Amino acid sequence: MTMNWYERHLLPHLIDIACGMPAVRRQRLRVVPNAHGRVLEIGIGTGLNMPYYEPERIESLVGVEPSQRMHRLALRRSKAAGLEVRLVGLSAEKLPLADASFDSVVSTFTLCTIPDPVAALKEIRRVLAPGGRLLFAEHGRAPEASVRKWQQRLQPLWIPLAGGCHLDRDIPALLREAGFVPKVQSRYLPGPKFLSYHYWGEAVAR
Repeated sequence: MTMNWYERHLLPHLIDIACGMPAVRRQRLRVVPNAHGRVLEIGIGTGLNMPYYEPERIESLVGVEPSQRMHRLALRRSKAAGLEVRLVGLSAEKLPLADASFDSVVSTFTLCTIPDPVAALKEIRRVLAPGGRLLFAEHGRAPEASVRKWQQRLQPLWIPLAGGCHLDRDIPALLREAGFVPKVQSRYLPGPKFLSYHYWGEAVAR
């Protein structure tokens, strides 16, 4: 089995299964229903967040997802949820979207895979309207040094197997570096510690 075949045919299904596990669904439920108005979702993937939006609060929804293979399922899930979504097939580091054009930006389990997360967050900051909020749920850097060592050891193997996912990104630090003031909660979810330390909350621009 070549890596190219794995990335094209098997990896999208594995990611869909992993990101739809009950503990991860509960994390989505903590943040996605807070979205309102003009909404941008970064890394919309296969549309796993669609059931958690409240359609009556959504004026418009744009989804950014570089993997075209995921668009069909995202559209199917948005239709089932009673939402109309416009998909943009690009990565988030350079958004073809106007300044101050969104009230809410949603990012769930996406910052781990973006090659330049600070650039993407600065773009998110640019497209947020005054008073707008970034709503996020992400996994990342564990608080214990012993767990972080395992994250660093496993990362070279994990990145190609998990579609570019980084295990040890410091989500609050990335948000602050990009010019956000985050309100963050964090804890371990059930599962291997190297993978299960999660951050969630919201952030506003400084």
